[in-house]
Amino acid sequence: MVAGWCKARGINWREIPQYGVVRGLTDRTGWSVRWEKRMRQPQASAPERVTTAKLITENCEPMAAADFGLKTIDKPQRQRGGRNTAVELLKSFLDHRGQNYRHAMSSPLSALTDCSRLSAHIAFGTLSLREVVQAVRSRQATLRTMPKGEAPPGFLASLKSFEGRLHWHCHFMQRLESAPEIEFQNLHRGFDGLRENDFDPTKFNAWSRGETGYPMVDACMRMLAETGWLNFRMRAMIVSFASYHLWLHWREPALFLAREFLDYEPGIHYSQIQMQSDVTGINAVRIYNPVKQGRDQDPAGIFGRKWIPALADVPDDAIFEPWKMSKAVQLHANCVIGRDYPAPIVKHEGAARIAKTRMWQVKNQSDVRSESTRVYQKHGSRKRSGRSAVTDSTLKSTTQLQLDL
Repeated sequence: MVAGWCKARGINWREIPQYGVVRGLTDRTGWSVRWEKRMRQPQASAPERVTTAKLITENCEPMAAADFGLKTIDKPQRQRGGRNTAVELLKSFLDHRGQNYRHAMSSPLSALTDCSRLSAHIAFGTLSLREVVQAVRSRQATLRTMPKGEAPPGFLASLKSFEGRLHWHCHFMQRLESAPEIEFQNLHRGFDGLRENDFDPTKFNAWSRGETGYPMVDACMRMLAETGWLNFRMRAMIVSFASYHLWLHWREPALFLAREFLDYEPGIHYSQIQMQSDVTGINAVRIYNPVKQGRDQDPAGIFGRKWIPALADVPDDAIFEPWKMSKAVQLHANCVIGRDYPAPIVKHEGAARIAKTRMWQVKNQSDVRSESTRVYQKHGSRKRSGRSAVTDSTLKSTTQLQLDL
């Protein structure tokens, strides 16, 4: 659109390739080879001197939130920005923080430090993806040359997992480049009308405020409000909960989260939102159980209690199902359901069961299955060139990919 506007007005328009996205691509065959070629290219040298306008550097007072019409500073616990911070984060991840990345990325407790936390820097450009890829590969090479027993255990496996996510980062951005309409409509049009007419603003507002009555969901939404960041599994869970348990069409949750994520990247955002809502036609129905996720990822309830003070004195065995406490226990824990913490907005087992039935009623239609094959041919990943078809079993079991950068 911008290029066409410039051309029509005789304005010189120059695009510099970023990440691994290929403009005008019509088929994914060979895309991985192109991505690899770009990632291997030398990094551009930083300019020795940058001249700035005097207006910016002279008589410039720091601006407060009120100068932008804001009442308070948004995201008081947000990450620090800047090039120096980004470089330090990358170094610390490759030196030591990344050792347990592969196994620690799923819990919101360990992910805070064991994930690279580079996603916002990559989105804002304080680090380039090529720079990160090359640094990771350099660290891998160093670890491989260490004498047996000296390399930190698990580090190579973690970096291999991390490198894969750098690749998927561009894979999803390419999807938006090839189908920019997915910001507004389902990638697979066979799912049109599935949820759009059932949007419930009361459920949406409870979800967005972290007041669903499900502690793991609510803790994540409240952490997001304060920090602007969540690890991938928790992002997937809150979108899954909105899409299936609350049966909300993905568009409004997507807009809300786009404003919340400090590392918002449209290509990844809309691709992942649609994947987790299962309107792509090429991914499995994945419904996260919010109670099980709490028990698996926060067994002692540390994360839940941190972000939901009302749960501070709730016993461990009830921390993710506080509505099951007796009245006496609720009073003793200073957490009366409906007064100090909301009752569940839906019953998750029944809501999940109904959602799954609705999804498969659509997915099993022959025309929807045929369209899924076409969607895959245009947008699916290619493990090897020449792959041109997708089997029914692949459509049902495609792995959900994690982008915990």
